[in-house]
Amino acid sequence: MSEPPIATMQEKRSTVIETDLPSRLDRLPWGQFHSLIVVALGVTWLLDGLEVTLAGAVASALKASPTLHFTNSDVGLTGSAYIAGAVLGALGFGWLTDRLGRRKLFFITLTLYLAATAATALSWNLASFLLFRFLTGAGIGGEYTAINSTIQEFTPARVRGWTDLGINGTFWVGAAIGAAGSLVLLDPHLLPADWGWRACFFIGAVLALAILPMRAWVPESPRWLLTHNEAREATTIVEQIETRFRRAGNRLADEPLHRLRLRTRDHTPPGEVLHAIFTLHRRRALVGLSMMTAQAFFYNAIFFTYALVLTDFYHVPGDHIGWYLLPFALGNFLGPLVLGRLFDVIGRRAMIATTYALSGILLTISGYLFEQNLLTVTTQTIAWMVIFFFASAAASSAYLTVSESFPLEIRALAIAVFYAFGTALGGIAGPAFFGRLIDTHQRSAVFTGYLVGSALMVGAAVVAAIWGVDAERKSLESVATPLSALADDE
Repeated sequence: MSEPPIATMQEKRSTVIETDLPSRLDRLPWGQFHSLIVVALGVTWLLDGLEVTLAGAVASALKASPTLHFTNSDVGLTGSAYIAGAVLGALGFGWLTDRLGRRKLFFITLTLYLAATAATALSWNLASFLLFRFLTGAGIGGEYTAINSTIQEFTPARVRGWTDLGINGTFWVGAAIGAAGSLVLLDPHLLPADWGWRACFFIGAVLALAILPMRAWVPESPRWLLTHNEAREATTIVEQIETRFRRAGNRLADEPLHRLRLRTRDHTPPGEVLHAIFTLHRRRALVGLSMMTAQAFFYNAIFFTYALVLTDFYHVPGDHIGWYLLPFALGNFLGPLVLGRLFDVIGRRAMIATTYALSGILLTISGYLFEQNLLTVTTQTIAWMVIFFFASAAASSAYLTVSESFPLEIRALAIAVFYAFGTALGGIAGPAFFGRLIDTHQRSAVFTGYLVGSALMVGAAVVAAIWGVDAERKSLESVATPLSALADDE
């Protein structure tokens, strides 16, 4: 067993340590420990998928509600409120995640989500609904920063791409749960008109309540602990993980491991954060921003108004929307699952460019067929299944890219910054923009919106192909050198 990191120098509150802990985490085979991490933490994507699906599935119920009386524009505003909350939540909680630790924050953010989504079910007017959707989004946005950074820092490098995309794909398991739940709970024969949509929002609260105790056993990220002068605790955690693998019959490789020399810190100054993101790694910043913006507009604009297209143009009854969301969710779930391994085998840049470009091209084709009134509700659903098979993998790769492209000390905040910038540019305006296009009841107007989304996806494909990072099968520290790393001669 490797020796624990040894403190070699003290300078103010900073200590220099030499460690092989990141390499020891990367050499581990996939095991039960990683599966449990995925279940306990990856539920975030499931909950977001649930919330986004419910927002679309209950749209007709919200408009028919004798209490709320929402218009199409009001429905679009609720989507924007959720995204706005996610943006601000990601930024605030992302900063706290890098400063206070991953573990503390993923308890706080899940608790906020639980309380806010339950409160949404008790809304009494547009203002209260918007407030609670904003807070729900804040909880989910904060979850993304804490969860994605934690999972990345525990996952072996050789399967990081497939794992990350697979976890992101569980968004669509949540979407399926939301669709199935809406089919039952929105049935007017089961619940009164103003009760069904309220019951739908309690689904997320129940799931969050069930998953909260599971997070108690998830340890703090050893990588985060190393940079915050907690080398002894980090070593203990890694040794306990290795012991679990050995007891399970796994033999860990004995080859020499790469060692890092780090200067510990209690926080990273804002100026250093901005310099690292927008100066030191400015090309990576451009790639991350283009990818996050394109996928946010593509998804939020289309998916938040999915139900409105079905009801307004294909005259699907509101309580039947779930039947069309289920196959749509299936295509989205299978995309990252089937294509995910190729991101580790073929490589990041090739797969990102391919999935982004195909998504944009296919949306243009299906949008034209929609504008020409050549699609039925069935063929429209099939077209969306095919498009989002690729788009789901593309969107998932955006989160993978921004989380592995920036240094350890600012990883959570980098996720937050690009999620916030991309979502603000592509997600907040998207649902409201599409809601107004649909309100025109003109297919040509909706097609114009589809063309905007397509152009953004193709543009992001070009940017990723030129400036993307070849991060496949590489340790996080070799993809982005920690800001606290020291050269051998220092």
